[in-house]
Amino acid sequence: MPSPALASKGPHVNDESATLPPGLYIVATPIGNLGDITRRAADVLARCDGIACEDTRVTHKLMRHLGISKPLWRYDDHSAPNDRARLVESMKTRAVALVSDAGMPLVSDPGYRLVQDARAAGLPVTALPGANAPLTALALSGLPNDRFLFAGFLPSKDKARQDVLAELGRVQATLIFFDTAPRLVKSLAAIAAVLPGREVAVARELTKLYEECRSGSAEALLDHYTAHPPRGEIVLLVGPPVETVSSEDDADTMLRELLSTEKASRAVAEVARVTGLDRKALYARAMELKGE
Repeated sequence: MPSPALASKGPHVNDESATLPPGLYIVATPIGNLGDITRRAADVLARCDGIACEDTRVTHKLMRHLGISKPLWRYDDHSAPNDRARLVESMKTRAVALVSDAGMPLVSDPGYRLVQDARAAGLPVTALPGANAPLTALALSGLPNDRFLFAGFLPSKDKARQDVLAELGRVQATLIFFDTAPRLVKSLAAIAAVLPGREVAVARELTKLYEECRSGSAEALLDHYTAHPPRGEIVLLVGPPVETVSSEDDADTMLRELLSTEKASRAVAEVARVTGLDRKALYARAMELKGE
């Protein structure tokens, strides 16, 4: 529960005839197909007093598509603290929309600092959901989606890239990264070396005419994209680790460790998920171990 000082209540923006109240409006924009803009997002962009955006040229194209003309204020990684302070001050009397070049703002961009300052100033903040590249790629990939971790862009340096993969590779979840076309081959080579045997998916040009989602081993994808250099925006996904149990002793070890902190049912469910062993047999063994 947020503290009262930082709590914010988003203004009601569904009445198209009403004046848009002052505050910050976080607006999701299309990730490729302009038809993915929501009616609510278009309404807020039409009624706001100004738009803070990463690249005014990119946002201008969307505004032209919508037939909207609004002041555009650049706000990106290079913006100074006083730029953010001016935006927060303007929100006291004006409705300010925050957009990224594509997708949901604050996903791998600096907008969270603006939200923090707006909330600290007691200003209304509301978010308008919409297109999102990581979740779209996850849905297309067919990889496990009950647990996933979005980790932004992989580092550009080889050693740093390998270190990140080694660190996150231990997480029992599908990993989601942004990547660039020129670096994709190096990223796939690193995955093949650091996380061998994982299922990998490459999603690119999402929602556009040449949308593609290709999955397989890192080695197979490396061969493909070496021969066919990719273009466009890329989301790179790595499946969760697949642990194997070589003997009943290994299963017993896992059960004993989990039973020390978990109920038998939860311990059995986790071992069954990881090993693929029969749950009833594992539960019977768990009861034996608890009786020892």
